[in-house]
Amino acid sequence: MLKIDPKRRPVTVVGAGPAGLTTAITLARQGIECVLVERRAELSSMPRATAVSTRSMELVRSWGLENELRAGGDDVEWTLLECETLAQAASGAEFALGLPTTGQAELVSPTSPACVPQDHLEAVLLRHLRSLPNASVELGTDLIDLNVSPDGVCVSLRDRETGEVRRVDTRYLVASDGAHSVVRDALGIAMRGPDRLGEAITVLFRAPLWELVGARRHGIYSITHSGAAGTMLPAGHGDRWLFGIEREPGLDLFDDKYTRSRLAARIRLAAGSPTLPVRIERTGAFSFAAQLADRFSDGNVFLVGDAAHRATPRGGTGMNSAIADGFDLGWKLAWVLHGWAEPSLLDTYEAERRPIVEHNLARSVDPNGSRRPGPRELHADLAGRIAHTWLAPEADGAGRTSSLDLIGHGLTLFTGPAAGAWERAATAAVVDMPIDVRRLDHVTGRTLGIGAGGALLVRPDGMPIGSWPTHADVAATLRLAAESMISADSLRRAA
Repeated sequence: MLKIDPKRRPVTVVGAGPAGLTTAITLARQGIECVLVERRAELSSMPRATAVSTRSMELVRSWGLENELRAGGDDVEWTLLECETLAQAASGAEFALGLPTTGQAELVSPTSPACVPQDHLEAVLLRHLRSLPNASVELGTDLIDLNVSPDGVCVSLRDRETGEVRRVDTRYLVASDGAHSVVRDALGIAMRGPDRLGEAITVLFRAPLWELVGARRHGIYSITHSGAAGTMLPAGHGDRWLFGIEREPGLDLFDDKYTRSRLAARIRLAAGSPTLPVRIERTGAFSFAAQLADRFSDGNVFLVGDAAHRATPRGGTGMNSAIADGFDLGWKLAWVLHGWAEPSLLDTYEAERRPIVEHNLARSVDPNGSRRPGPRELHADLAGRIAHTWLAPEADGAGRTSSLDLIGHGLTLFTGPAAGAWERAATAAVVDMPIDVRRLDHVTGRTLGIGAGGALLVRPDGMPIGSWPTHADVAATLRLAAESMISADSLRRAA
């Protein structure tokens, strides 16, 4: 029997991967009611991605989750060590991976990239989402049908345990249901680009490999031994590792060549330790793809993460692109639902995310896409946010505070010490969204390019939308800048 849910939901998110979890967290933290549905009864226990980028860690830090996230990862330098075997790590060659080292990150961010398996990241995000009063989570729930109308979306959801089907009306639907998105297929949105660029097998196992590499702790080890070539990645506490090997054409995961005993022997060969104790927990197979959806939305339905784009593992951009999608769409949906901006703001989601995703996809098909100088890829990761600088000690009182920590849910107005005129203008500005004024000391202000009487206006993602060296005609200046974020005409002109 079909049940009708009488309550219309502001946002329904389909899929509890990094993109869906980030979208839902961003909405709930902004005070927007949302529900996340996921077909699996439990999230995956496969580590999959392990590189959490600088910007992704900044978001996690802003939610107060950095320590919890790092607790499930490994303390490494995000570089690659190429060696014949792990036992020969001392003679290996080190390469940059397009992620800043810890020292490089200290210059640009209050945090640094982390080596954390995706299954731990998802568990941390899910626990946080469930702690938020505006969010609800329904695992073991399939989306089986949807109907898009001008003012919303009607979805049919099925409980996988009971088989009960209910119909729910939602104003916005966010599809984060992966590379084989049911929602994307239902909308008839095509994916363009190459598939099956390569075939690989991953082996999740436990073995005391840190004893072999000693102090040479890296995010990736490229093994060149002729009989055991592959990629070794740390994947969490307890000597948990992933070993990735190229799969031969025509052979599937169940071929005799990939039995657990043979895989364990290959791991010992790659480690350079014939007596290494190896406990294989899981094996999996996947293909490389670099695909992009024709469009990221259809009416009030939006695609995020792998539902919108698929990257190869090179460069480690897939999961981080998904997290960035979720945050960008999340705050923009919140602004529209709060009435702070017109729905046309949502047009900027694809307009702003697609160029960055295209950059990441191009990198992922480059055979050398993983081996790039760390600072070279920061522009794509940080995506134009304002500079990080630590506030002067006398200004932060309660502890070390970054300029990024001051950014609010609405607009944030950074000013120099002479802030009086700007503070009055922010209070008097006739706009629907909140404007938080952050008065900075002279040194911090100058670091952000703000003079004593100037100001800088930024969005929730740290993107500047206005910068003024002086406080001349403050009221009109601030009002026009704020209105540029909520006016449909202004948004169309900007596009």
